Amino acid sequence: MEGLRRLLAILAVGVVPWTVVFVGGDATLVLSIGLLDPTTLTLTDVYAYTFVHTRGLPASLFAWPLGAALYLLALGSALLGTATGHEDRRVTAGLLVLVALTQLTVAWGLTTRLGTVAVPLGSVAALAVVALMEWPAIRGSVLPASR
Repeated sequence: MEGLRRLLAILAVGVVPWTVVFVGGDATLVLSIGLLDPTTLTLTDVYAYTFVHTRGLPASLFAWPLGAALYLLALGSALLGTATGHEDRRVTAGLLVLVALTQLTVAWGLTTRLGTVAVPLGSVAALAVVALMEWPAIRGSVLPASR
């Protein structure tokens, strides 16, 4: 049951908006699968963003597709671990920490632009999963044993 809860928590990281970008009165959601404009419900998927719409965009936004790839690796690691019972949870946790760092990079890069505020919700979600679900299982292999 704990494995299923953990897997659902990792899946939730991919469902929450990773970064919410406010420009003036408008918001854009950076999701794990694409950029969503909530007013028009227009979705630009990661592939189109990465290979079609990249001209003239801030360099910090390129961390987002990297985060999506890292998330897929973390999800794959957790799925494989749940299915087989063999997983190095430090790998899954490390990948989720890297996902959080990519979204902090995106948020910071966007927030430094005049009139833009970006909130990295995905970073909070990924780090919460690491702290609550992964850390108890890997703590002993990361920290030295207390005497």
